[in-house]
Amino acid sequence: MRARQLEVFTAVMRVGTVTGAAQLLNISQPALSQILMHCEDELGFKLFDREKGRLRPTAEALEIHAEAERLFAGLEGLRRKTQDLRLGQAGLVRVAASVPPAMSLLPDILSRYRTRHPDVLLRSHVAPIGSLVALLRAGDAAMAMAMDDQMTPDIAVERLGLTTFCCLLPKAHALVSQDSVSFADLQDETVISYRAPTRPREELDNAARRQGRVFSAQLEIEVSISAVGFVQAGLGVAVVDDLLPWRQFEGVTTRPLEGGPDLPLSLLTLADKTLSRAEEGMRDEIRTLCAERLPSIP
Repeated sequence: MRARQLEVFTAVMRVGTVTGAAQLLNISQPALSQILMHCEDELGFKLFDREKGRLRPTAEALEIHAEAERLFAGLEGLRRKTQDLRLGQAGLVRVAASVPPAMSLLPDILSRYRTRHPDVLLRSHVAPIGSLVALLRAGDAAMAMAMDDQMTPDIAVERLGLTTFCCLLPKAHALVSQDSVSFADLQDETVISYRAPTRPREELDNAARRQGRVFSAQLEIEVSISAVGFVQAGLGVAVVDDLLPWRQFEGVTTRPLEGGPDLPLSLLTLADKTLSRAEEGMRDEIRTLCAERLPSIP
């Protein structure tokens, strides 16, 4: 029994007349009768007997009715799912991010997306840049937000905006009295910052060198969020991205890094991958919110 024949059979079983079933399916009575006749020819037995304008199911029809209803329900569910996928209303969207955009931007991005696409399953990953690329290549994420724009050719890069750096200080530190902290101010401090040769560290090294200074970190970190506990414990002054919402942490305060470099926030995807409608919707939300929150790229 083909899909259209299954649809006609279940409609007639539910309504009991050709007229009612045709109206239910929005087709003509002759067309419905023709489909039903072809179905019976292919099956090799009758499905209905006519009695006073109504169709009485045969024993064979009654035998297969329950299974036909189950299959028809599955077919209807598949149709709804494919329509939702076409409209970007259903499916699975997997988005990854490094910690700063994951804590500062991604919550609002997902909230906006959820409002527009309540039936889409969302899956998020938070990881350092090397792991983000691995997630994309493995198919475990469709897109990733990362503070870098230098990738291998298999990774497509779309620059979303810029962020910069700040200094994370214990609240009782002497530098809190200043409006900003310079590279010169850091020369006698124990500095907590990114390990070499990460992109943030390279940018900080280059910015300090342009000012005739040397930037060095006595306590190196992989991800900026790990600096919070170290600063709270009084281990030093952290130089970290200005994207993460540092003010939510007790016992620390921030000051701008004077003469600090810009750092791009990028959207990464596989270069040869076509996004689904649902994934395109997520990309649009990311673009929109980043345009609202971040300085634009010259």
